[in-house]
Amino acid sequence: MARIVQVANFYGPRSGGIKTTMNRLGEGYSQAGHESVLVVPGQRDSDEMTSAGRLITLASPELPKSGGYRVITDVDWLCTVLARIAPDRLEVSDRLTLRSLGWWARSSGVPSAMWAHERVDGVLSAWTGRTLGSPRIADAWNRATVRRFDRVIATTNFAREEIDRIGWTKVSTVPLGVDLDQFHPHRWNADVRMTHCREGVDALVVMCSRLSKEKRPDLAIDAIRRLHSYGFRAKLVVVGSGPMEEQLRRRAADLPVTWLGFVSDRDALAQLLATADVVIAPGPIETFGLAALEALASGTPVVASNTSAVGEIIGSRGGRVVAPDATSMAAGILEVISTAEPARRAAARSRAEQFPWHKTVHEMLRIHGLTHGSVPTQVVA
Repeated sequence: MARIVQVANFYGPRSGGIKTTMNRLGEGYSQAGHESVLVVPGQRDSDEMTSAGRLITLASPELPKSGGYRVITDVDWLCTVLARIAPDRLEVSDRLTLRSLGWWARSSGVPSAMWAHERVDGVLSAWTGRTLGSPRIADAWNRATVRRFDRVIATTNFAREEIDRIGWTKVSTVPLGVDLDQFHPHRWNADVRMTHCREGVDALVVMCSRLSKEKRPDLAIDAIRRLHSYGFRAKLVVVGSGPMEEQLRRRAADLPVTWLGFVSDRDALAQLLATADVVIAPGPIETFGLAALEALASGTPVVASNTSAVGEIIGSRGGRVVAPDATSMAAGILEVISTAEPARRAAARSRAEQFPWHKTVHEMLRIHGLTHGSVPTQVVA
């Protein structure tokens, strides 16, 4: 048995993909007979047992204008906590604020892996307005980061691209997974349909996204507006919150848009995704797209930006990938709707079935050297 410790910032009550990933990995590690420990920021210090293993929360300040995210800023204290836990393997899901943990792991003789959940050049592009930011700056940051860890884990080829670009070879591609039982076409719900699609609605479109600049949620609003200009009466339901919410509400004031905020009830989310006609994923720099995969598992096709990794998840039959502009996304929605409903739903579900969580867990255990015949990940720099 090994003690596998996962550490991350941006894990909280309203967080999405990273929290889901860490929890599902933790559950999988525990089921495989290992000890799972998660270390995350929170409002106060706590230590409790969960289905994902031991959850240690460190009191951390809230990041301004982040929508409630907290960040562990006292990394020295975090290292002290890690020393007390004494991990056998360390996974870090933050390449921007916690990269120094790679050095701690190296000096402590602990094999380490860094999850590349975002692209540095993508983050730069979101805030500078330049397509995929500055490769020179991103490459310098990545070179200084990856050498601290024994292995980099990318969830898609798109996520891996900037690591390959700097010539780093100790990188593995490990796709995330989806709960194929919880997210399933049989979750289609007539009451949910009636609530959101009263008379005169041609299609129910759902967007699950943090409402922040880098996610470009405005493109979903503008795509709905474009559809209405064509005479196609689409209804948009927005799941998620974030710093852009008030601005987006004003932008969509004259459109049929329902704002649900963060939905903590996963079964309710599964019903909504299964009942939707299309899920729109406008984020131009997504390195995976867990909500898109959950939509596919629910039998609902996805329209996504062709500049992100979501196209790798959708595949050739799970929806459409289009340019990240309102006109193209509106056209993508119309193309999806034009396909016979049974065929498009079956194709979406079939694609999602290639991504069960147990495959992700097994591959990570293999990388950690914790499955039969595998080689430990620690290397000499």
